[in-house]
Amino acid sequence: MSKFHIANPRPLFALPVRMLVADAQNRIVVLLGLLAFLFTTQATAQTLQTVRVSSDSTHFAIGEPEQRFVVWGVNYDHNSRGELLDEYWMERWEEVVEDFSEMKALGANCVRIHLQLGKFMIAADQPNEVALDQLAKLLKLAEETGLYLDITGLACYHKVNVPDWFDRLSEQDRWKAQALFWSAIARVCRNSPAVFCYDLMNEPILPGKRKSGEPAESQWLGGELGGKFFVQRLALDLAGRTRQQVAKAWVDQMVDAIREHDEHHMITVGVIPWVFVFGGGKPFFYSPEVGERLDFVSVHFYPEKGKVEAAIAALRAYDIGKPLVVEEMFPMKCSVEELADFVSQSAVFTDGWISFYWGQTAEQLTQKSNPTIAEAITASWLQRFQAMAKQMTKMK
Repeated sequence: MSKFHIANPRPLFALPVRMLVADAQNRIVVLLGLLAFLFTTQATAQTLQTVRVSSDSTHFAIGEPEQRFVVWGVNYDHNSRGELLDEYWMERWEEVVEDFSEMKALGANCVRIHLQLGKFMIAADQPNEVALDQLAKLLKLAEETGLYLDITGLACYHKVNVPDWFDRLSEQDRWKAQALFWSAIARVCRNSPAVFCYDLMNEPILPGKRKSGEPAESQWLGGELGGKFFVQRLALDLAGRTRQQVAKAWVDQMVDAIREHDEHHMITVGVIPWVFVFGGGKPFFYSPEVGERLDFVSVHFYPEKGKVEAAIAALRAYDIGKPLVVEEMFPMKCSVEELADFVSQSAVFTDGWISFYWGQTAEQLTQKSNPTIAEAITASWLQRFQAMAKQMTKMK
């Protein structure tokens, strides 16, 4: 039955002419509105062009002829209640839609999302198709909003969502499950222009010292921060291998899983900048021995008060002839002005910056009757982030 049917059961010829005309006009208005919505949605989606590494491998590019693309984005890792995206995106989809609109209004062109392995894998050999369908829905939203997605995977941030079977797996089987995760994600994402990149894992680390008395399976995750475990080990034992051999083998296996379905979208790994942490040294994941198949460099920088120059010097160590993105930054250890200075100084050799958005705008934060210091800092930074957006994203 047509949704435009006339509910009145009387035959059409029994209706007054003016009613027929009015009904026809109403239907035309509805149809024109629907067509306008569809046209607008399609036009918005078409504005996104697949981002790639430039022909000279030094920056990001879109279109033909090549135009430089600069990343100016936010991490959308959790909301103001600490919930991760894949914990509420089905029941409260309207919240996600609203947040995407607000992130777009901030001037962002890229959103980094964090997907938990436990939400996307029912078993070691079985992806969760319901979660994958929701990811496809998110891709459409990103296309319609005009935002690219940095898809960071394999997250185990909330221990409650880490399956017991996962931590009991051997290293070899754990890697197989992780590879299947990425194979399933790439299968869904391969044709979407909204995919900026696949980030294989947030801040992977290698084996450390075992704590006495703890079972091996409890050692996979690093330390807790704010109720979340952002850091994950690739192995528990080097087993006669070098650290570089372990990291390269893992990267290659994950890349192979993605490339089975998606040959086009870029791949990276967001890392702790140990050069900055230790005050020297060389990049590890982006060394020639490990990072050959990674398309660009992603590092997480939190400059310290009075040490912006040191942060810039450390960041330069990651300028290795590939595009470079500061994938996390926030005035956590420095002032808003100092972080803005860090961005400005690094613009000479950096191709993107991704900060944070936690579901509340600067206006919402400033209107609170008694905002916390953290909320006040966040509001101030969001205002500065928005003010800098146009300058930072312009084509060079």
